[in-house]
Amino acid sequence: MSIASLPRLVLAIAAAAAMTATPAQPPVPSGPPPTHADLAYAPPEPADSNGHLLDLYLPEGAATPAPVVIWTSGSAWFGDTGKAGAVRVAPELNKAGFAVAGVSIRSSRQVRFPGQLHDIKAAIRWLRSNAARYNLDPERIAIMGDSSGGWTTAIAALTGDVPALEGNVGVTGVSSAVQAAVAFYPPTNFLEMDRWALRPCTPNTPPGAGAAFCHDDATSPESSLIGCAIQSCPERVQQANPARYVSDNDPPLMILHGNSDPLVPHNQGELLYQALNKACRDAVFISLPKAGHGPAVGFLTDDAIRETATKRSTSADGCAIENPMPYTPTWATVIDFLNAHLR
Repeated sequence: MSIASLPRLVLAIAAAAAMTATPAQPPVPSGPPPTHADLAYAPPEPADSNGHLLDLYLPEGAATPAPVVIWTSGSAWFGDTGKAGAVRVAPELNKAGFAVAGVSIRSSRQVRFPGQLHDIKAAIRWLRSNAARYNLDPERIAIMGDSSGGWTTAIAALTGDVPALEGNVGVTGVSSAVQAAVAFYPPTNFLEMDRWALRPCTPNTPPGAGAAFCHDDATSPESSLIGCAIQSCPERVQQANPARYVSDNDPPLMILHGNSDPLVPHNQGELLYQALNKACRDAVFISLPKAGHGPAVGFLTDDAIRETATKRSTSADGCAIENPMPYTPTWATVIDFLNAHLR
């Protein structure tokens, strides 16, 4: 090999490395420590995984068993530290009397779908089985999450009555059903994501290099989760679509999504809401025209991104529909929703 050819070789190696680079993970938030940290709801798999750990934040002075809100953060399924984000929501929910469980599930590099669904169901079953130990109410469990954690939230909430998707992780033989769910900007129908993106994507752009990667690429978060380039295996992809599992047994679901989201198109949350609407289920859809891809807490606190937001809803009671109306979401929005459905 000639010296002149070395620069080209170096560039080629660098390009190949970029295509396989691990996307940067969000910083671990800081805040009040959990009451109980790193509780294993199932044995680690692989041995160094954080994917089967949860943290518990308990409200002070609870005289009766507390309702539980599970929180799991998004990472494009590339991370296994979803429990860490609970520190941002626990203070508000603890003040309202809720226990918070920050739950981590395995990454797409550790297991393919439906492994992530099996994990969150195992965490729900563990919390229900260990409720008495931590003064929790096993009959009042809700789930929340953002981005890929919003997907986890939605698909867990809508498959509590699907035995084939329970898996055998951790505690078995206990219900994984939840009584309410709040999903922030969830991906749902992966096959439609590029079609509804805010701007055209750039094929073969590595995830983590910017917002312009293509969801249809073989290296995308969605393809990595499923284990194939998503447009090449549509039947497998649709098994991961929460809307596929809408049924009469579903708990109430609130969806919040930004119209200016550059990563998960607004259409994704709307598709899920429309499926719930069509089935006459209890659902709320809050649309924020100026909101991008989070942060979730900002959807409830930041005036700049809540401006011109609207809310619409559908009810299982007579299939009543509330058309979009101006609405400013706050923490009270979430807390009132949880209180209404975790009686």
